[in-house]
Amino acid sequence: MVKRSYQIETAIHYIILTLLGILFLLPLLWMLFASVDTGAIQALKMPKSFTLENFISIITDGGLVRSFGIGLLISGCQALLVVGLCVLAAYPLSRYKLRYKKSFMMTILFMTSLPMTAVIVPVFQMFLYLKFQDSLIALTFFLTASSLPYGIWMMKNFMDSVPLDLEESAWIDGASTWQGIKKVVAPLMLPGIFTVGIFTFSGSWGNFFVPYILIQSPDKMPASVSIFQFFGNFGMVNYGRLAAFSVLYSLPVVILYAISQNFMSKGFSMGGATKG
Repeated sequence: MVKRSYQIETAIHYIILTLLGILFLLPLLWMLFASVDTGAIQALKMPKSFTLENFISIITDGGLVRSFGIGLLISGCQALLVVGLCVLAAYPLSRYKLRYKKSFMMTILFMTSLPMTAVIVPVFQMFLYLKFQDSLIALTFFLTASSLPYGIWMMKNFMDSVPLDLEESAWIDGASTWQGIKKVVAPLMLPGIFTVGIFTFSGSWGNFFVPYILIQSPDKMPASVSIFQFFGNFGMVNYGRLAAFSVLYSLPVVILYAISQNFMSKGFSMGGATKG
């Protein structure tokens, strides 16, 4: 009786997970089918004839290509800055006994809970006062600063998992603190570095609200904002081009995840081998 009850419960769990998987899969299938459909509509349907015209129209559009480049530049620079600064900030929090460390970590945790809508108005006023509006560099630095609290919190937890004994052995061999971070700590926490980097890049790449508010020039809009041009007046939407744009827009994050898997697996295996 207990075994049968367990089997029924397991079956219900699988059914629920299958339904959730289908709900997530349907929009992806629509995006893929509509991107190669000559008569794409809102509904999911198999294309009667396949075409690459939608992709060609996106690739040959200079404005869209520029928006992709701007988005990659902002997201890439932000990810690199966040990873570098988070490693430097997480190191003393993880390795040293600081007097106000707990209060500082609680403050960081609180800052991660602040919604962007709560701070965007004073930030916009600050940008106007400093004449930073319409500046991609200022936008990148603001996005970097807004990503630091969560990044520091994550990086500190990953750094805590690296044994201090390994770093002390490097110090005995004559390594400096910076060399210890570079040659001992960083290689062993590659999964954490890539996790923070991917999280930061994905958040910046999909950020619509902040660039839309702080950037006024249409030619400086990243790809996350330029998607607006596919929605015309009176509900007129070119669903084929929209789907093709969405497919291309998804590629950077997918490629980043694929590339990082190799490095993340090396980091895990290296850490296990070293600890053993």
